Amino acid sequence: MQLQINGETRELPDGASVTHVLSTFGLGDDRVAVEHNGRIVERAQYDVTVLREADALEIVRFVGGG
Repeated sequence: MQLQINGETRELPDGASVTHVLSTFGLGDDRVAVEHNGRIVERAQYDVTVLREADALEIVRFVGGG
């Protein structure tokens, strides 16, 4: 299936979850925020939030520094 992830079209397997996407891109579920079709996904829901064709995700990674 095709999804929009941070504005880019990406191909992922049908039934992928938010956790699967984060793993695919080498991101853990801490220090990230995920928006799915305009709504923030709670961290506890990453495993059960199943994505569908043409969904849009925005993933923001928090970094420390000064």
